[in-house]
Amino acid sequence: MGLMMGLVSTAQAETLTDALALAYQTNPSLQGQRANQRATDEGVVQAKTAFRPTVNGSASISGTHTNYADPVETRNILGQVTSTRGHADSAGSGASLSLGQTLYAGGRSSANLTAAEADVLAGREDLRSVEQSVLGGVIQSYVDVRRDQERLRIAQENVNVLSRQLEESNARFEVGEITRTDVAQSEARLAAARASLSSSQALLAASRAAYAAVVGQNPTDLAPEPSLKALLPTSVEQAFDLVDQNNPSVQSARYAEQAAAARVAAAKALYRPTVSARAGLGWDASENNSAGRQYGDYDRSLSGSITASVPIFTGGLNGSQVRVAKERENAARIAVEGAKRAALQQISTAWNNLLASRANLISNEEQVRATKIAFEGVRQEQQVGLRTTLDVLNAQLELANAEVALVVARRDEYVASASVLQAMGVLNVANLAPDVERYDPVKSYDKVNHAFGWVPWEPVLQGVDKLGAPSTKVKGETVATAR
Repeated sequence: MGLMMGLVSTAQAETLTDALALAYQTNPSLQGQRANQRATDEGVVQAKTAFRPTVNGSASISGTHTNYADPVETRNILGQVTSTRGHADSAGSGASLSLGQTLYAGGRSSANLTAAEADVLAGREDLRSVEQSVLGGVIQSYVDVRRDQERLRIAQENVNVLSRQLEESNARFEVGEITRTDVAQSEARLAAARASLSSSQALLAASRAAYAAVVGQNPTDLAPEPSLKALLPTSVEQAFDLVDQNNPSVQSARYAEQAAAARVAAAKALYRPTVSARAGLGWDASENNSAGRQYGDYDRSLSGSITASVPIFTGGLNGSQVRVAKERENAARIAVEGAKRAALQQISTAWNNLLASRANLISNEEQVRATKIAFEGVRQEQQVGLRTTLDVLNAQLELANAEVALVVARRDEYVASASVLQAMGVLNVANLAPDVERYDPVKSYDKVNHAFGWVPWEPVLQGVDKLGAPSTKVKGETVATAR
C-alpha cells in the first residue's frame, strides 16, 4: 500500500519539463519578444515594396450655382430680347488612375532589403537569447523552490530533535543528572532553531513567488530535476568553440554588423541615378448650361513617362548620411568584438563556477556523512557521561548546517550547469523539453513575406538594381539572408 501511494505521488508530481513547457508557451517576456520579432519581419515586406508598383486612383464631383447681379439678356439679330437669365449652373465629375514603378534606384532598394533581412536574423538571435533567459529563470526558480523546501524540512526536523532534547534535559534535571545550565542551553538552541524555521518559511514563500512569476502558476509537489550532464561539454575548450558558433549575443551582433554595412551601401547609392516609370488614365465629364455642354461629354486622357534623375547638389546631405552610416558600421563592428569578449567571460565564469560547485558538492557530501557519524557518537557518549549537553547541541547544530550546505551545493551545481549551457547557446526547449511544440519564427516570416504584394517582375528588378550598386557585404564575410 505504501509503495502504491509513493507511485501515485510521483506520477502527480510536477516536473521541470512541465514547468519549462508552461513558461515557454505563456511567459510574457517571451511572448512580447515574439511579437517584436513579427514586427521586425514586416521590415522585409516594406523593403520589397521598392520593387513593386504603386497604383493610385482618385475621383471627384463638383457643382457650381451662380446668381447674376444683373439679368443676362439674349437678343436675336433684330435686337429683340429672346430670353433672360438671372443665374447659371454647372456640374462636373472626373476620375483618374495612375501606376508608378521604380525601375532602378542605384542599389538603394536592394541594400535596404539586405539590411532588413539582416535585422530579421539579428532579431531571431535576440529572441533565442530571451528564450534562454526565460528557460534559465525557470530552472533557477525550480531548484530554488526545491532547495528551500529541503531547507524547511531540515529546519523542522532540527526543531523536532531539539524539542526532544529539551524534554530529555528537563527529565534529567529533575533527577539531578544535569544542572539548570544544561537546560537553559537546550532552551536557547530550540529558540534559535524556531527562528531559523521561520526564516526558512519566508525564504520558501519568496522562492514560490519567483517561480509563479516566471512559470505562470504556483509550484506544487516538484519532482527531482533531471541531470544535465549529457548536454555539458567535456572540456572548457569545447565550450569555447561552441560559444563562438552558438551564443545568441555574438550572432546577433554579427547580423547587426551586416545590416549596418548594407545601410552604408544604401547611403552611397544616394549619389546614383534613379529611373522610374509612370502611366496614367483619366477622364472628365461635365455639364454647363451656360456653355451648352451636355452631361456625358467625356474628356479622356492617357499619359506615360519614364523619368531619370540624379542628384547634383544636396548641400552636403548625402555625404553626411554616408559618414553617419559608416560610423554606425564601425560601432556595429566594435560591438561584435565586445559581444565575443562578454561571451568568453560568461562561459569562463560559468565553467569555473561549475567546477567549484562540483568540488563543493563532493566536500559537502563527505561533510554530511562524517557529521552524522559524529553526532551519533556524541549522543552515545553523552549517555555514558563522556559528553555534555552542550556537546550534543553543538553536534546537532553542525549536522543541520552540513545538511543545509549540501542542499545549497546541489542547487548551485545545477544552476552552474545551466549557466554553462546558456553561455554556449544550447539552453533551449529542444534540448530540455523535446516533446514541446516549438515556436518557429521562420513560419511567421514566410507568412508575411510571401503573402502580400508580390509581382512577377520583382526578381528582375532586384537584379537590375544591383547593377553597379555599392557592395553590401561585410569585409571578409558572406551576407546571410532571412530565407
